[in-house]
Formats: sequence, structure tokens, C-alpha cells
Amino acid sequence: MSSPDPDVIVIGAGQAGLAVAYYLRRTALNYLLLDAGEAAGGAWAHTWDSLRLFSPAAYSSLPGWQMPPSQFEGYPSRKEVIDYLARYEQRYDVPISRNWKVKSVTREGDYLRVGRADGTSLNARAVVSATGTWSAPFTPDYSGRNIFKGVQLHSAHYRNPQPFVDKRVLVVGGGNSGAQILAELSEVARTIWVTVKEPVFLPDEIDGRILFERASARALGNADATANTTLGDIVMLPSVKKARDRGALTSARPFDRFTESGVVWKDGSASVVDAVLWCTGFRPATHHLKPLGLVEADGRIEVIDQQAKNEPRLWLAGYGNWTGAASATLLGASRTARAFVPRLAKSLL
Repeated sequence: MSSPDPDVIVIGAGQAGLAVAYYLRRTALNYLLLDAGEAAGGAWAHTWDSLRLFSPAAYSSLPGWQMPPSQFEGYPSRKEVIDYLARYEQRYDVPISRNWKVKSVTREGDYLRVGRADGTSLNARAVVSATGTWSAPFTPDYSGRNIFKGVQLHSAHYRNPQPFVDKRVLVVGGGNSGAQILAELSEVARTIWVTVKEPVFLPDEIDGRILFERASARALGNADATANTTLGDIVMLPSVKKARDRGALTSARPFDRFTESGVVWKDGSASVVDAVLWCTGFRPATHHLKPLGLVEADGRIEVIDQQAKNEPRLWLAGYGNWTGAASATLLGASRTARAFVPRLAKSLL
């Protein structure tokens, strides 16, 4: 680069950041990805060991290069996704600065200044925030949660069932993460699955491709998207099917409050539990953008087609439907980047 400061800084080198980089490389702009991690993989590097995508590899790829077919019954494993992302970086020679944890983004004249905890900073004419949600796990505020003496762990920090062998475990959350984690925990622990409503299980032959297309259609306002399926509906991966066959997929509605040793249910009955595993989702990881005065209470920023409404030099990618239809998925991140990067480039060139 002829200048120490790039035209565009992309914060985050996970799937959304890499998709943005693919399309930036087609422009005349200098760009740099800043990533807090030590290695490739983004949020995938922090997920549980047995995590599986709920779509085949061909439907879970970044632009330009299809993910190789999975070796595990068609649904890519965590390791396969991380390997794919690492090779993708190399294939396209993506400029990434690692161990670069962004503390703040502030205005500096005609530029946005991206600051690091050690006081160093870079300026850019535009910033794309693509930090996703993994570092902002959400836990609902149940009464008495702070007095419970057992283990509480969010799915963001769950790795495998080994610490829970022969324990009494409450798994809270009815999405695909809750179902996958419950499936393997129920093999080694006594589990109770808590969901807000009865989980929706898709037919065995339907996978994440259908969910993605319907979620995208709804986000785009397609009046024909009348089917009730959502990205929260549970795909019957092999491990989940096995749990169903064991009778482990029954669920209970939310409890009323915690006690020191467990929970009390709405009917007044009590259950003793050793651990609670929160599979209750995430919020946007946008703390670094708070100095701009744009971040709302739920972590979101008002955007118009991925561009911050009140700061046109800031763009957002990969946080969910509010930053592009299904943009928190591999394929959705690709489609979102393809749509907005040319507009970003046009604003600078």
C-alpha cells in the first residue's frame, strides 16, 4: 500500500468480512481486514466441537469458491468450515491484521478512526463493521439467576459434554443450537430441555436450504413467502434424529425462578439441577461503535441497505436480517456483500 492507512477497513475476518473482501478486491480501493483472533475461522473457531451446519456444503459457500463436500453425511463440521475459511483467505490473499482487537471507532475529520486498546489507530475513508454476534451472548434475566450455585454456561462457551457426565442439566433454548447440544448432552447426562414454545421440527428430508430461502424471501418482503418455517426451526441432523429416536427431544415450558440448587416451575414444583446451559442466542457485537452515538439499546444501528443512516462512512454486514437477508449465514453474507460493496466503492471513487 502506498499509504499506511487503507481506503476501507473491515472489522472482522469471519465469513462476513471475507465475503466483503472478495468484492473489494474487484475495486481500485485499498482495504484491510482487522481481526481480534489469532487464526482463521472467525466465530467458528469458538463454537462447540461437534457443531454441524444444517445445510450441505454447496449451500454454505462464500463467493468465488465452493466449500468442498463434507465427509460427514453431507453436513459440514465445525473443523471443515474453519479449514475452508482458512484456505479461502489464502486463495484470495486477503490482507488481514491479526490480534487486532478494535476498541473504538470515532470520527476524525473526513475519516473514521479505528482505535486499538494499546492506543494505536488507523484511519479509513469507510469502515465495514463485520464483528457478528458471538462475543455478545444473550442470557435472559430469570429471577434468582444470581443465587443459583450450579454451573451456568452459554452456548458461546460450550465445547463438549465431558464436564457434564452424570450431571442434571437444564438446556434452555429451542433453536438449532439448543437441539444439537441437547442431543449430545442427553447421551451422558440427565437433561431437561426448556423452550418458550413447543419446538418446530422439520421433516427429515428438509435441511437449511429451505429455511434460508424462506427467511430471505420474508426479509425481502416477498408476499409469496407464506410458509411458516424460519431459521429457528430445527433441522433433523443425524445426531438430532438419534436423540428423537431415544425420546430425548421432549421439552418443557419456561420455569418461574431459580433457587440455590435448581429451579421452580410455574406450577410450584421444583427440580434440582447441577448446571444450566443457555442456548438463548446473541446480540450484535457493536460495542466498538458506541463512540459514534449510533448504537441503540439492543445493539443495532439504524441502516439503509447496510449503510448507517446517520454516518454514511459506516457500513454493517453479517449481523442478521437487519443488515441483509439471512446475512448471518455463509450464503447470506455472500449475497449481502455482493449487493452493497459496489455501492460502497462508488461512494469513495
